[in-house]
Amino acid sequence: MNTESGISKATVARLPAYLRYLKGARAKGVEYVSSAVMASDMGYSAVGVRKDLEGVSSKRGKPRFGFEIAALIADIEKFLGYKQTEDVIIVGAGALGRAILSYDGFEKYGIRVVAAFDRSPTAIGAVRGKPVYPMERLRETVERHKVKAGILAVPRASAQGACDEMIEAGITQILSFAAEHLRVPTGVEVRYEDLAASLAALCNGN
Repeated sequence: MNTESGISKATVARLPAYLRYLKGARAKGVEYVSSAVMASDMGYSAVGVRKDLEGVSSKRGKPRFGFEIAALIADIEKFLGYKQTEDVIIVGAGALGRAILSYDGFEKYGIRVVAAFDRSPTAIGAVRGKPVYPMERLRETVERHKVKAGILAVPRASAQGACDEMIEAGITQILSFAAEHLRVPTGVEVRYEDLAASLAALCNGN
């Protein structure tokens, strides 16, 4: 991902949603789309959408036509690094970790999950051809594949310890599904995903 552009983290977080929308529109044969139409369809502000897209696109929207969808898709994918392949690992091979490991949609976004890790001997093996290793092999795998990002999918009580091991192995970007605030050193970025909270917010209209 391009980290030197000055684009805000909020904008970067919205880009995958824009990309899904644009690919859906392209599949329907649409060639141009305005920021106003996108905003209306996606529930965003038109001004915000236009600023987001102009921040990452090499081309401005055309009056009465809007943005060229094919060019926008190419620019967003380039910005996000989807044309490159980023290796990631998963710590935690329970139900959630194994579901993530078996998901086959990552590679179209330039992400390759190389392995999962777990402490339980019964979890060791493979899921759809992808290995599940004991935690003792975490550092070796991270160093061999030059992995910088990892997914944390362990119970809350185990989260901080597993996070510490990920950082010691060389992971600097963590997507955590654990319901626990993690203490990390400067230079390590954590993003939290709470499925229950997100669903509750959706059900309550927030």
